[in-house]
Amino acid sequence: RPALLIAESDLNDAAMVYPRSAGGRGMSGQWSDDFHHALHSNLTGEIGGYYADFESLDSLAKVLKAGFFHDGGYSSFRERNHGVPIKAGTPAAALVVCAQDHDQIGNRARGDRITEGLSPAQLRLGAAVLLLSPFTPMLFMGEEFAATTPWQFFTSHPEPELGDATADGRLAEFEQLGWDESEVPDPQDPRTFLDSKLDWTQVSTECGASILALYRDLIAFRRAHPDLWSGAVGDVAVTHQREVLTWDVGPLRVVANFAGSPRDIVATQQDGVMPKVLLTTEPEDQLRRIGAGLTIPAYPVVVLELAADSTGC
Repeated sequence: RPALLIAESDLNDAAMVYPRSAGGRGMSGQWSDDFHHALHSNLTGEIGGYYADFESLDSLAKVLKAGFFHDGGYSSFRERNHGVPIKAGTPAAALVVCAQDHDQIGNRARGDRITEGLSPAQLRLGAAVLLLSPFTPMLFMGEEFAATTPWQFFTSHPEPELGDATADGRLAEFEQLGWDESEVPDPQDPRTFLDSKLDWTQVSTECGASILALYRDLIAFRRAHPDLWSGAVGDVAVTHQREVLTWDVGPLRVVANFAGSPRDIVATQQDGVMPKVLLTTEPEDQLRRIGAGLTIPAYPVVVLELAADSTGC
């Protein structure tokens, strides 16, 4: 039967997905951790450890355009050059991206999700950037309803010495990253596992229900607009200015405001008609028309229908 093989690889080498006839591995897809790092850093402000190179929106803009941030340049965390540029024509959907996953949460000292430190508006911003990106989005369990339960690293080694060695190794790793080792739960403690189970009552809370509705709307929008994801790496036109990231694909313009305050954006005007707002993560009555553009509040993502004479933001 047909099978999809996705490489969980941080090599930043798209040879994983190139055809075997062209010297590649012939995988259906591969992860782009750089997307996660760039989105996480620009949402949370974290710039320690392997987030060090992803501080500005430059990193996220490059990932949206090129697929990887590290594509042969210097990685300060690795202290060496890392990655390879992706060949022209490589399908963007071959890159699998996320805002959260089991590694990135479980490898944190407390196993805390981004839900803990972000506002609902910022969570909506992150969800929209992920699901409207040109790549294949991967969701982590509970992300779709803003779960706050941690995902902590847990083990059940029958050999006590192996359990101790695992715990000691994690403490050493977190010391390198500057995290407080007193916050690291014991992987062998059954409580660590139990604390990581989802709380399904959160689905029906006001926040959980609204975030779940947004994920459904974004997935439906993505399905209805294949221009978002059907092209090749490099097809999108990406710009950013004053913490506003914009990418154009097909007839669509996606505008993401990472600023904590309203921003004016240049829309487009054709025959005196303002472009249509196809989707917004905040109520549309919070968008204010100004001449040939819009004022958008803090942290929304807005999708516009491009006019033929569109210009950047």
